Order: sequence, then C-alpha cells, then structure tokens
Amino acid sequence: MVDIRDKRVIVVGTGKSGVGSAVLLEKNGALPVIYDGNEKTDVESVKASIREKLGRDTAAEIHIGAFPEKITDGIELAVLSPGVPVDADFVCYMKEQGIHIWGEIELAYHFAKGRVLAITGTNGKTTTTSLVGQIMQEYYDSVYVVGNIGNPYTDAAPLMREDTVSVAEISSFQLETIEDFHPQVSAILNITPDHLNRHHTMENYVAAKEAVTANQTQEDYCILNYENDLTRAFGDRCPARVVYFSSARKLKDGLYYEGEEIYLVADGVARRLLNVKTDMNLVGICNIENVMAAIGISMSAGVPMEQILATIKRFVAVEHRIEYVATKRGVVYYNDSKATNTDAAIQGIRAMDRPTVLIGGGYDKGSDYDDWIRSFDGKVKKLVLIGQTREKIAACAVKCGFPENDIIYEDTFEAALGTCVREAQAGDAVLLSPACASWGMFPNYEVRGCQFKAYVNRLEE
Repeated sequence: MVDIRDKRVIVVGTGKSGVGSAVLLEKNGALPVIYDGNEKTDVESVKASIREKLGRDTAAEIHIGAFPEKITDGIELAVLSPGVPVDADFVCYMKEQGIHIWGEIELAYHFAKGRVLAITGTNGKTTTTSLVGQIMQEYYDSVYVVGNIGNPYTDAAPLMREDTVSVAEISSFQLETIEDFHPQVSAILNITPDHLNRHHTMENYVAAKEAVTANQTQEDYCILNYENDLTRAFGDRCPARVVYFSSARKLKDGLYYEGEEIYLVADGVARRLLNVKTDMNLVGICNIENVMAAIGISMSAGVPMEQILATIKRFVAVEHRIEYVATKRGVVYYNDSKATNTDAAIQGIRAMDRPTVLIGGGYDKGSDYDDWIRSFDGKVKKLVLIGQTREKIAACAVKCGFPENDIIYEDTFEAALGTCVREAQAGDAVLLSPACASWGMFPNYEVRGCQFKAYVNRLEE
C-alpha cells in the first residue's frame, strides 16, 4: 500500500466520491489536494462550499479550473472520482510523473475490514445489490451497502469491523482503477454494449467488468449469467469458483428458471426454491435473473437458503427500475428511468403485457437501437421521443419497420408526458424506459424518474 501519512494526495472530483475520499484521507493523516476541472464563475464560493462538506477545520488544498501541473510536486498518489476518464490529459500527465492512480473503491478497500460482495454488470446492478444488501442485513449484524448505488465506500470504511459484510455495486468506471480490491464473492450479471464513449471499444469495456475478479482465487466465488455469451465464456477462465444462473435452460449445476419456478441444482439434484408469480414482488425476466444472481451471491456468502427466500418474498422493486407508479383511468404507468441503455430498456419492454405508449430518447452515448426497436414485438403502439437522440432513434425505428406515423417528437419532458396521457387508452401502459442517459435534460436518471412519478400522481383518477 502507498504510504499516505503526512503526504499530499490528489483527489479529483468534488462530488460524493471525491468528498468521501478526501475525508477518509485526512482522517488517516494525509493532506488532500482537491482538484475540480470544471470552470467556475465564482471560485471562492465553490471553495467555501467544498470546505463546508469537508468540515471547517480541514487543511485540504483546493484547486479549481485548469490543471496546475505544479500541484503534482512530491505527489505519489491520486484518487479519481468515477466520472473522471483515466485517459484524460491531466491523468496521463500524472501517470507520466510516476503517480499512482487509484479510484475511491480502491482507496476505501485499503481502510475497510471484513468481507466484500461485489456486483457488476451492464444492467441489474442496483436491484441485485439492494436485494443482496437486504438479505445480508437480515442475517448478519454489521452490513454496509456501498459503491455505485449512491453510498460512498469511503464513508463506510472507517465504521467497519472484522465481521462486517460490505455489499458493493461496482461500475466499469470504478473497476478501471482497482489494484488490490478483492471481493470474496463477485457477480457479473451481464455484459452488453454501454459507455463506449468512455471505454472506446467493447474489448475495453468487457475487460473492465471482468476486472472485478482480478484478485480472486479458487477460495472465492463468482456468479455469472449463463445466457450472456460474454459472461458464459468468461466462466472458463475465471479465477474464482463459478456459479451460473440461467433464465432459458436447465443447468446441470447452478440456478435456473423453468415455467414459473426457480430451481437450484447441486450434486445432480434439483431443488425448487420459489414461484416467480406468487413468491416475488418483482416483474420481468430481468428481475428473475437478478433474483437468481442474488440467491447465488447470498448462498456463497453463507446465508441459509430459508433466510434468503424469506427476504426475497418481502423485497419490493428498486425505485426507477420497472417501478409501478399508479393506474389512472385504466392506464398503468411504469417508471423505468434507470434504463439508460438499450439492453436495460429491452428488459422494460419484455416486462410489459399490454399495449404500451413508450417514452424514449435522451443523451447520446454512442449506442445503436436496432435490438431495442425489434424487441417492441408489436407491444409499442406509440413511440414518444425526446432529447438529443430522438432523430437517431426514429430513423432506426423506421428502418426496422416501426410505423413512422406512430412516432411522435416532443421538445420537453412535460410535453411528452402530456402526449402519453392523450394517446393511452384504458388497458394500455405508459412506460418511461428511455434507453439513453438523462444528461442534457436532467442531472441524472433519478430526477427524470421522480418528475415522471410526480406528473403521473397529479393526474386525475
């Protein structure tokens, strides 16, 4: 581990992750040197705001604006927030100066205690992490749910004990900057194209996801999706013991879904675990996969199956992920704002069992939309498009045979919602499942989803 006591450590970013890193460093004897590259009109008020977050007695240096190369003098370690590209010019400069580059996850890991259960994948991370977190909290005494789910790992690390279980949602951005991070149980739920504007190639993206197992051994476990070509193939070279789950076929060993039942096969004997219609509050094949993954993770972490199943029966949907909002005048409204890529949005469509008015579009992450459009399978009666990608999606939809007359452009989110209310009839669904990030119209997908829910809840019965 890099020695940080009495040393200056660069922290890049001033969001939750950056502030958490700076506080943890200062608590352990380092002097944080905080850098935020955003151009600010009132630098002093920004600095004051950061100091307020850190605590008024902080000794941290704060630099705003253009990267001052002189701040790297004598620096051995820099901690990047997840949103900072590892190939940014100033990051490359720091690497050339021989500075060690970590992320918040790696930093927290060096000060944390106990076991780690790490969950990654293109889709399903938050639901699976939330479910595993609840299972662990109902069985173990000391449990923290951290990471990409919105709770900085650095905040929880000082509170951990030797018997702590940390359930960590880990994104590909966070996995780019790990070094010693070693989960006892990992899971890669699926890998489909996403964030290619950041990772540049699919190969880089896949490598980032697979890195969650980089320090695992045969003493550890990795839960993998048998129905995803990339994760199934990775099982052959995974350093940990693999537990597969499948939503499409019987497995000789692992978890599988057939009919309405989830089964566990061990030593050639299949055991029925639960019925997805009567024992789950979640809908859609994606959530059946998330539940199987959660079972695999939890049993690998030592939780008795009876406890796992009891928690699953009580668990309700994560906010913004195929979340039932309300039924108004016979129309069912679902908030799937967390579907920020096409694969996630495909799962939202698959969960619909009625004619659907769909809101799509947003920030362009470089995705193509063919598979998403094809997944409509006659369910989508109107496609209401917003944001930067609306023309791109419309062109793709027409190319794939979706009727051009059923595509509607709107300039604002509220106008799109009004259109959905007018177009939907009793017995239909209105689904916000954009297949795109929210940036440009909203700060994040949570704000987008909350605005959708607020609008729906204001509608008259």
